[in-house]
Amino acid sequence: MAVTYKRLFHLMIDRNISNAELISKAGVSANIFTRMKRNQYIALDSIEKICSVLDCQVDDILEFTSDDGQSKGDVENE
Repeated sequence: MAVTYKRLFHLMIDRNISNAELISKAGVSANIFTRMKRNQYIALDSIEKICSVLDCQVDDILEFTSDDGQSKGDVENE
């Protein structure tokens, strides 16, 4: 199971929030943001800070995927 933060980056675009602005408001390090861009796991407290700033839920900013890139919940055609 892998994680992707595509939803976060789409949300940031929709709300016109820059990387630097989110880093500053959420109080997370640039390293955390780099890890998200690389779709690596980050600590729950960082996710909670980001959700607080964006006034959203965890599933609004991240998504778990299978190792083959399909979103959890995608239905395969048989």
